[in-house]
Amino acid sequence: MTSVALAPAPAAGHARLGRLKTYLAKPQNAVLLVLGLLLTVTTIAPLATIVLDTVTVHPGSVDDPTGLGTGYTAFNWTDLFTGLLAKVNFLTPLKNTVVMSVLACAGAIAYGGAFAYLVTRTNLRFKKWLSSIFIFPYIMPQWTLAVVWTNLFNSRDVTGGSDGLLAAVFGAHLPRWWCEGLIPSSIVLALHYAPFAYILIGAIFRNMDANLEEAATILNTPKWKTFFRITLPMITPAILSTILLVFSSAMGSYPVPHYLKFTTLATRYVQMNVNRQGEASILAVTMMLFGIALMVANQLSTTGRKSYTTVTGKSGQSGTVNLGRIGKWIVTAVFLVTTLFTAIYPILAFALETFLPNPGDYSFLTTGDIHHLTAKWWLTDNNLDGAMYGQYGILHNSIIWTALRGTLVVALLTALAAGTIGTLVGYCVSKNRRSRWANYVNNMAFLPYLMPSLAVGVAFFIFGSNLGLFNTSLLLIVAGTIKYIPFASRAALNSMLQLSGEIEESAIIQDIPWWKRMVRIIIPIQKSAIISGYMLPFMSCLRELTLFMLLCSQLKIVTTLLGYFDEMGLYAFSSAINLLLIVTILIFNALVNKLTGASLDKGIGG
Repeated sequence: MTSVALAPAPAAGHARLGRLKTYLAKPQNAVLLVLGLLLTVTTIAPLATIVLDTVTVHPGSVDDPTGLGTGYTAFNWTDLFTGLLAKVNFLTPLKNTVVMSVLACAGAIAYGGAFAYLVTRTNLRFKKWLSSIFIFPYIMPQWTLAVVWTNLFNSRDVTGGSDGLLAAVFGAHLPRWWCEGLIPSSIVLALHYAPFAYILIGAIFRNMDANLEEAATILNTPKWKTFFRITLPMITPAILSTILLVFSSAMGSYPVPHYLKFTTLATRYVQMNVNRQGEASILAVTMMLFGIALMVANQLSTTGRKSYTTVTGKSGQSGTVNLGRIGKWIVTAVFLVTTLFTAIYPILAFALETFLPNPGDYSFLTTGDIHHLTAKWWLTDNNLDGAMYGQYGILHNSIIWTALRGTLVVALLTALAAGTIGTLVGYCVSKNRRSRWANYVNNMAFLPYLMPSLAVGVAFFIFGSNLGLFNTSLLLIVAGTIKYIPFASRAALNSMLQLSGEIEESAIIQDIPWWKRMVRIIIPIQKSAIISGYMLPFMSCLRELTLFMLLCSQLKIVTTLLGYFDEMGLYAFSSAINLLLIVTILIFNALVNKLTGASLDKGIGG
């Protein structure tokens, strides 16, 4: 019998080990491997924890009828979907959330897209001014316009409480559906996210090739047909991106429907989390599923066969559309009024609230007696004034300034972590753009952004509580970092893809270490995009409420401190905090624009 010689088994293992060593010899591969493992743990683990929480028995909850407080149960799922309160706890909030998000998307695209067209393609007046303040609603905290809406339109006869500005001055008692509920919630969210549509759609309008539209004009094609058959298809990618971002953000919004008294999945979660924790977690899982569905939809929309070419190099931009001698001033006046309402009026309104003896009471405007205004909310330096519930004035209140300092520390450390990780993700993915692992890491880095903020907050609340991290700055920083990495990773990836490989190859030939190539070559060339990757998480973290409200006590940071003062009835204090936040964010935004030249509206027409 002839014996067959078999190759030694270790040979295959040595070959695989050699390939692994060769792969890891490139710094971008080693960094990508570490980032992938890190993002998988910090993203998947909290999400898995919240899924497990839906079947866990919670002591003292409705899913613990025996009082044992341990074990697992399917009661939460069956009761939420088929129980007596299924409509109240799930079906109605789900329907409200989806309708509100759809209306917010439609409003943001219509308002922001129309403004983008007017700025880039028409002879609209005061473009620079309008473009600069149009983005203010997104820079400001999300609940700003919701609070302003209630102070402006509420009335004693319709909504109860004190009269708003219009009711007090003009006697205008607007209907309840305009003061609170679906309509104002959708409008406020649309105004808040309209800058998304303006930035994304405006960039395409500005760089759009004019050949096709000019050809249609030569063929006497009606303007409406040119718009729907040519212009609209070319801005479709921007519209899809806007829908993707606005829908997921609106679905997870808590402060807007909370202030405007509209029941959504987010507000219902907060109400149910007291004695129905497991069912509340199912609401968060539902929001997570919408985020995953949006990510899949984004993948399908960007990997299809359709090609949208907007710049060919053969033609300049289309000629400016003339709005007419009178029309250009009418349109300009309309946008001046709307942008002043959304950008300037909130600052003035919050400042005024802090000087009213009874915040929300505008009766002095009808009498003209300004002597009723007071500075006590700012200047009181003792806690003996019963009307202030024992609180010091704003300028002397250590609770406010400690919370503001805590917010700045969390925002700074979150920005450093998210900016650094996001920049490395963008660099490594650009170097391995055809790798499945790189695509996985890129998707894992972007997934938290598509998750509603409340769902991410719930995941880290359960995950952090199990690890004993509740009410620590570390938990806030980790949650903020994971949520805001997409800002930095997308900014870095888009800029790194523009870099020629020859730039770094010349340094490799000279045997320059990887870290020195990054510090001396890559970062200086792409400093604007990289700085934006640090500043966007910083600015977003300053005004974040929905993500953090479950992770810490009300006194930890200023955004959660708002609820504390609202519950005490000290509305002047919450207005002052809103004012401080807005001014702080605008100052940092102006500094970034001044130092780096980076601006959200730069290059669109502003």
